Amino acid sequence: MKTHTLTHVDNSGKAAMVDVSQKPETTRKATAQAKIFLGEEAFLLVKQNQIKKGDVISVAQIAGILASKKTSDLIPLCHPLFLSKVDVSFELCENDFAILIKGFVQTEGKTGVEMEALTAVSVASLTIYDMCKAVNKKIVISEIKLLSKSGGKSGDFNFSNESEPK
Repeated sequence: MKTHTLTHVDNSGKAAMVDVSQKPETTRKATAQAKIFLGEEAFLLVKQNQIKKGDVISVAQIAGILASKKTSDLIPLCHPLFLSKVDVSFELCENDFAILIKGFVQTEGKTGVEMEALTAVSVASLTIYDMCKAVNKKIVISEIKLLSKSGGKSGDFNFSNESEPK
């Protein structure tokens, strides 16, 4: 069984930023997702682009991209990264009046982009909530998770291939 240690803790148990200076640069990729349940009325208004605040999907897409680039400003121990690609996409799920959001981030660097992908989908979700809350305040954001990542010493990860955490 593989033993894991916390990487953002120094020898005295205090929070610390990981030193990546000796790590090689590799291609790092990560995909995350979130699902936001809007309810029927808000969902149909988004689908028809009739929300009074404007084009919900376009605004949420831009918000997600911007958020991914600002991750190190939001998460204290994240390294600032130069991102080579960010893609935030949306799938309308009519059967449960929800939107599935996927965020993909890529860089050439010494540390991964998992947090950037997770931040992208989280902020895109919050943007949708903000734009739709006048129609329904019972909107639920859920299923925020890392789907996959590649590159780096820890190797590849795919959510569907992993067992549940214990």
